[in-house]
Amino acid sequence: MVVNQKISSLSAAMNAKIIGSGERSMVLAHGFGGDQSVWDKIIPVLSQSFKVLVFDWLFSGAIKDQTLYDPSKYNSLDPFSDDLIALMEELKFGPVVFVGHSMSGMIGCAASIKRPDLFTNLIPIAASPRYINSEDYRGGFESKDIDTIITSISSNYEAWAVAFTSVVVDSRDSLSVQRFEKCLKKMKPETALALAKIVFGSDERKLLDQVSVPCHVIQPRNDVVVPVSVAYFLQEKIKGESTVDIIEDAMGHFPQMTSHIELLGVMKRLLQL
Repeated sequence: MVVNQKISSLSAAMNAKIIGSGERSMVLAHGFGGDQSVWDKIIPVLSQSFKVLVFDWLFSGAIKDQTLYDPSKYNSLDPFSDDLIALMEELKFGPVVFVGHSMSGMIGCAASIKRPDLFTNLIPIAASPRYINSEDYRGGFESKDIDTIITSISSNYEAWAVAFTSVVVDSRDSLSVQRFEKCLKKMKPETALALAKIVFGSDERKLLDQVSVPCHVIQPRNDVVVPVSVAYFLQEKIKGESTVDIIEDAMGHFPQMTSHIELLGVMKRLLQL
């Protein structure tokens, strides 16, 4: 029987829900611009084997009280890892398989360093520790590219949201394109601007050699945001056990929305479902 349980306090603020009644526990954490609805296609399968916790980060447009997101507090990715730990502690939820999309992949790594007892496995999907290229690292963007993104967000957020969605979501799935564009437009422009500066300017590479929880990196082959080389960089630098799976036919940055059958196939194998 599938249970859909609504929670209170911090978890209420973050729209947290626990779905399913399996013996194992799983957290699904969305990335920039999204909300928990990005997981809708894979939850029905995962909730057959797991109790699945989904929620919205406080920056999300799905949050009722958008004053809860304070850019002065969230001035790096680290405070998000504290929120994740606090949420799991409040719900007494763990240890878990943590599935983090995009920026949440690194948030999960940071949280696992602070509280390894709360995590059995990390599954970063399309995650990157740094988006800007350097002499010894290819993140996918030059500094001027990030400057252009920031300028576009600040000058005309709605137009940027449409343009950004068109390149990060597989255009072959028009419903997913529409869904993510709607999510992105629900964010407050000032929140999106502040968060974009943090995410695209982040450099979390120093965390990787502190990650001891087994890590299974999943990366779409054709992702304009994160090159495949980043997945192998994560595998190389992570201290503990790590593997990489490339979803060969996946286009875009959101395989959970547009290549969900292939993604579930990888997750079933990794988690022995």
